[in-house]
Amino acid sequence: MSDSLLHWQPATLPSSRPLAGRFIRLEKLDPAAHADDLWRVLQGPGADEKLWDYLPYGPFEARDEFDTWLARHATSTDPWFYTVLDAVTGKAEGMISLMSIVPAQGRIEIGHVTFGAAMQRTPKGTEAIYLLAREAFDLGNRRLEWKCNAHNTRSLRAAERFGFRFEGTFRQHMVVKGQNRDTAWFSILDSEWLALRQAFERWLAADNFVDGQQVHTLEACR
Repeated sequence: MSDSLLHWQPATLPSSRPLAGRFIRLEKLDPAAHADDLWRVLQGPGADEKLWDYLPYGPFEARDEFDTWLARHATSTDPWFYTVLDAVTGKAEGMISLMSIVPAQGRIEIGHVTFGAAMQRTPKGTEAIYLLAREAFDLGNRRLEWKCNAHNTRSLRAAERFGFRFEGTFRQHMVVKGQNRDTAWFSILDSEWLALRQAFERWLAADNFVDGQQVHTLEACR
């Protein structure tokens, strides 16, 4: 395989264009429209108690603290935050971002995955990853990254399920909430995306679900 990139052009930056799927829609984070729903699903009764364990912020005891955090995310361009909205109800059910955005090198990452309990282990979460991965490569990126705490078993399993390839562990990479973080690195390359995209689309198709349950796993679809 040639390493020549004579005709490659730098990637494009993300935009505020909504990304629509069967189950969810991704919109640029807008606290005025999304804060009430996000507070309810991320901090209200029935919220996932483990949600914040490996994130560099949260949980939030006070609404004003949460609103300040949300407003800061909304004005950020890297990370570039999206709200996950249910396609039927229009209610916000989580957040996710594109981050570590380096157009000159064609490199971008999916991160800050903050899904409410009702989204987890449903097609909505998988579709959110699919929509962002598709957007990342449509923008012209060569490499899509996934990084997580090496002890975060949920995130490690998710990366493997979504088709990211493990590249190694950066030891003592960060200090988060007063704790050491060894960081596991994963990636998908543009040359791998077509096959993965087709697998995502096969898995998300209506005929892969009977009474809300998957017929074939995402791994089987690959």
